[in-house]
Amino acid sequence: MSEIAQRKVSHLALCTDGDVEFRGSTLLDEVSLFHEALPELALDQIDTRLRVLGRPLAAPILISGMSGGAEQARELNRALARTAQRHGFAMGLGSQRAMLDDAFRADTYRVRELAPDAPLFANLSVVQARDAGPKAVEGLVAEVEADALCLHLNPAQELVQDEGDRDFRGCLAAIEEIVAQGAVTVVVKETGCGLAPGTLARLRAVGVEWVDVAGSGGTTWTGVEALRGSPRQQARGQALREWGIPTAASVVYARRAGLRAIASGGIRDGGDVVRAIALGASLAGLALPFLRAYARGGDDGLDEEALRLTESLRAMMLLSGAETLSALRDVPRVIGGTLQRFLDAPTRGASPRGAHSGAS
Repeated sequence: MSEIAQRKVSHLALCTDGDVEFRGSTLLDEVSLFHEALPELALDQIDTRLRVLGRPLAAPILISGMSGGAEQARELNRALARTAQRHGFAMGLGSQRAMLDDAFRADTYRVRELAPDAPLFANLSVVQARDAGPKAVEGLVAEVEADALCLHLNPAQELVQDEGDRDFRGCLAAIEEIVAQGAVTVVVKETGCGLAPGTLARLRAVGVEWVDVAGSGGTTWTGVEALRGSPRQQARGQALREWGIPTAASVVYARRAGLRAIASGGIRDGGDVVRAIALGASLAGLALPFLRAYARGGDDGLDEEALRLTESLRAMMLLSGAETLSALRDVPRVIGGTLQRFLDAPTRGASPRGAHSGAS
């Protein structure tokens, strides 16, 4: 097994059983939607449907990319694809770096035949994309028949890894070049540390339209790396374990910047999905709950998790008086003090505050 494949298997095992979640909050718990005691709605009226990347979804849920490049990852990806197809969810693939090193690893990512209707997101580190060039990147997307490409940003995780990248120069230019080619929709994705207003403004300026904020409050990949590797890696991982911008704040920052946002990072249940959509997110992405559901019960466990999410989403929409996802964004809400301080904080290089914030 290659070094990359071994690392992917290690990550899956640690996330399945280990202490890998932030101890801090996503701050989604500081978004309180007003209860509507007279909703004048029936549950079967609640409409959670939408279209993403030209494909219909039954609910605004993305099974976030987790892994690839190893046989264990292949079986997981296939199970997740079956779930996405059955429940009308979108699906992301794990980092396709392994495909750059070994074309035969592509089979661990191929799921289109199992999810012919699902919006499918390819995935590659922006550093790898910078080094490989647009043509190679487009080839990876075409190989898995994806609808969009997540270019993921993970400098904190890389700095913790003994074998990680250390040079992040030229990444914005690489993003701009891939966007300008126009061959694929680009989603710029963080990996657990969130996105700041200045970063979002720079992405918008080079033509990016979609981001996956992947804020702090969920799986901490610096924390995951602290559970493996050398003493230096473990120590640095612990030092950076709680680093990042909370998910709720990152979603609002993205909307203020005029970007379409996927809310991920600590989304754990239907309540988190409801609050993320109310703040302006287009989709809510979950990884750890699906990984652990698969570990517990395979396809049946994944179906139980999917139903748990969609049933609670519909119930909370009714109790907010929101018949549609659009109406959910207009539900009155109260914002807690810590989140409000993030939203009021002076920012560097951000777009004007007059843009839609989703938090009013």
